[in-house]
Amino acid sequence: MFLFLFVPLGGAALAAAAVLSEPRWPQNGLHLPLYRTVTRRATKRDAGTAAVGLGDVLDVTYNVLVEVGGVATPLVFDSGSADLWVISDACTGSCTAGVPLYPQSTFQPSGMDVHLLYGDSHTGTHAIGPIGKDRAGLAGLNTNDQYFAAITDTNTTVLDTGSAGIFGIGFPPISVLWRQLLQAELKQNPPSAQSHAKRVEPPVLAATLQRDTVDVGGNVGQLSIGALPNGISDDALTWAPLRAYTVAEGGLPPPPDAPSEVYPLVWEIPLDDVYFNGVKLGRSKLSPANISLSALIDTGNSLIRGPQDVLNQIQSMLTSSSGSGTFPCSEPQNLTFQIGGKLFPVDPRDFVHQTFTDSVDVCSPALAVTDPPTQGSGFLYGWSLGDPLLKSVLVAFHYGNLTHPSQDPPRIGLLSTLPSDASDKLQAVVGQAQAGDGNFIVTSEPAPSGTFLPTSVGVGGVPQATRLQPGPDQPQTTSDSSSALSSLSYSSESQRHTLVVALGTLLLGLGLLGI
Repeated sequence: MFLFLFVPLGGAALAAAAVLSEPRWPQNGLHLPLYRTVTRRATKRDAGTAAVGLGDVLDVTYNVLVEVGGVATPLVFDSGSADLWVISDACTGSCTAGVPLYPQSTFQPSGMDVHLLYGDSHTGTHAIGPIGKDRAGLAGLNTNDQYFAAITDTNTTVLDTGSAGIFGIGFPPISVLWRQLLQAELKQNPPSAQSHAKRVEPPVLAATLQRDTVDVGGNVGQLSIGALPNGISDDALTWAPLRAYTVAEGGLPPPPDAPSEVYPLVWEIPLDDVYFNGVKLGRSKLSPANISLSALIDTGNSLIRGPQDVLNQIQSMLTSSSGSGTFPCSEPQNLTFQIGGKLFPVDPRDFVHQTFTDSVDVCSPALAVTDPPTQGSGFLYGWSLGDPLLKSVLVAFHYGNLTHPSQDPPRIGLLSTLPSDASDKLQAVVGQAQAGDGNFIVTSEPAPSGTFLPTSVGVGGVPQATRLQPGPDQPQTTSDSSSALSSLSYSSESQRHTLVVALGTLLLGLGLLGI
């Protein structure tokens, strides 16, 4: 069937037609494994310092298998980005990879190139290449004419971390590719006033991230599409609205038929307060007081990033006990974010970074400085909450109504999965490391060779990663998305149509559908 989707941009609309295959969509959503890889470096890490963005020296990513041009390759699962790009076999320079690269033999170039920049003033990386289209898909759900960037030059570390590109799930307005393609389309084909978007249910993604360092296990690494994980209900989550950006703040102009609409740009939610070891931290003085406190929820960020002066408060509290800004690894630290009236602590096992090789006596905090927000110049969030927090929550990204957000506001849902004995578990693994070679455990699991299998549930009923994927000589229990699709059927043809439409709009939000 043909599915036509329309995305508004200030009264203008870009019509994108995609040909979708018609798999049988599971009524309880689709649940995919997320793979985490870590590259370990036997070097000293300076206390209190870290790089940010895709050039992060921690080399931590979560990725998901995406098929592009007939090749399935792992891409970084990134809620802080909205672009889809894959390193191609035409890449020059440091492009040696242990993962498949995109073969450009089937690439259909658009005649445009893209220069993508990541990070902030403290760090920066790039990815450069032509924009074009090819067949792409996720979990057997495909579109024939997906636009993406085939990267031929990059200094990002995605290849070092077992990934071949970025799979951004952010909103189209922050997509560099989307803007360039939109501008080109509007020049050639003025938009029709009859274009409109279909409202779908439920346009939601949910993710849990496993822990492969310090104390292996935690939540199972999983991306759920179109539903929360089995057994989890909406009312179990704390839902927070996204910040909407007015035109004066750099947001999208509303369409003529809905002049009061304001749109989100990123997965940014309000923060009530931030606490460290039970002490409420003061607000940053580096940004105007009229900018409300908020945070980006960013699966592509391996750290907790915050304002310099607030992080200085944390460092001073650590220094008062240790004299150096570092701290004994066996002393649990409690960094907590209050969101929607509820507390979401960072697991103390995810707050620690081993400072020296062969010693777990002293650790550094998983913190980095980010640029303060300013009115009329960029985004307005003061914090970026990355994997250290997200490893101890279930996070749900609900797109709502993309064209009329006032009718169904986009939002984020959070469910804390922090076990009550997390501090005891940290002290136990420090003792184990001290009794061993003096290092925390670090595992490497490049997709798709292995991940953890859920064999139990933890806090909130979230599936737990309690054992490793079986090896080649062991019986294997897998969650095969294609067999799951083929084993289910629709109760009616109208249900089939509704679900395909829902899938199409969801993939548009994912950056997988033609834009």
